[in-house]
Amino acid sequence: MEPPIHFLNSLFDQLGLESTETAINDFINSHKPLPDNIELHNADFWSFAQSSFLKQAKDEDADWVEVVDQLDLMLR
Repeated sequence: MEPPIHFLNSLFDQLGLESTETAINDFINSHKPLPDNIELHNADFWSFAQSSFLKQAKDEDADWVEVVDQLDLMLR
């Protein structure tokens, strides 16, 4: 198995969010649990650009998909 191309802090940078470990933990704790019937990109806390990026990463199985899936799991 190859190591991931991107890491969680890189995803937060890409989304324009603070990417320190503390900031990531605070973000996750303040937004979880995300209901099972809501896809990650449809959560109401994303901007349009953030939502579009997350959806595109999943739809295109882009190199961001592993870390997007990791964030999704962390928010459940």
